[in-house]
Amino acid sequence: MTATAETQERFAVDLPSGSVEVSADLARPEGCWATVVIAHGAGSGYRHPFLLGFARGLADQGIATLRFNFPYLEAGRRMPGPAPHAVAAWVGAMAFAAASADGPIWASGKSYGGRMASMAAAEGAIDPAGLVYLGYPLHPPGAPSKPRVAHLPAVTAPQLFVEGTNDPFIDPHAQLDEAVASCQDAAIAWIDGGGHSFEVKGRPRPPAEVGAGLAPLVGEFVRSRT
Repeated sequence: MTATAETQERFAVDLPSGSVEVSADLARPEGCWATVVIAHGAGSGYRHPFLLGFARGLADQGIATLRFNFPYLEAGRRMPGPAPHAVAAWVGAMAFAAASADGPIWASGKSYGGRMASMAAAEGAIDPAGLVYLGYPLHPPGAPSKPRVAHLPAVTAPQLFVEGTNDPFIDPHAQLDEAVASCQDAAIAWIDGGGHSFEVKGRPRPPAEVGAGLAPLVGEFVRSRT
């Protein structure tokens, strides 16, 4: 295991109604060579066991991480706020990470968190070295006619879509293949049998273990683009 220094942090997010602060955890392993900023999914916070496992798995790859809350969850609300609020949170998170980062800074997120990162990057609000999506929500389950892909070709940085083959958010798979083909530099890493949270039917595992299991392939992709 890699020795890792972990600290609890807070940083400012500039919303239209004024500045707010959100909670974050910064983990820096010895000899870290890159940083990945990680956002949570719509229904869970920055300390969800899946994200904890993923971050610790990245630490074993020599990658620092910053996990943070979106403002709506920090305020105790369960439903995400307007997309511009999430983009503002990404701006604050990337700026905070840049103040102490080692090496390139990547953006990553589980489902909603990753989609918000892609929107921020497409708008030019953030300029990450690359993006990693953990279960990108291509469309609502059962509604492939409502794709969330129009902005993806505008993202100039490398993009990795880590997707479970049984995820209802990307059915049919051909729709994701087409979206990725439209991007400037993107690839898909398929997790055989995985659902939206990479759970595999008949093979129950703790969420932290599932998250940690994704770290090696993500680390390999980050290194290949560094």
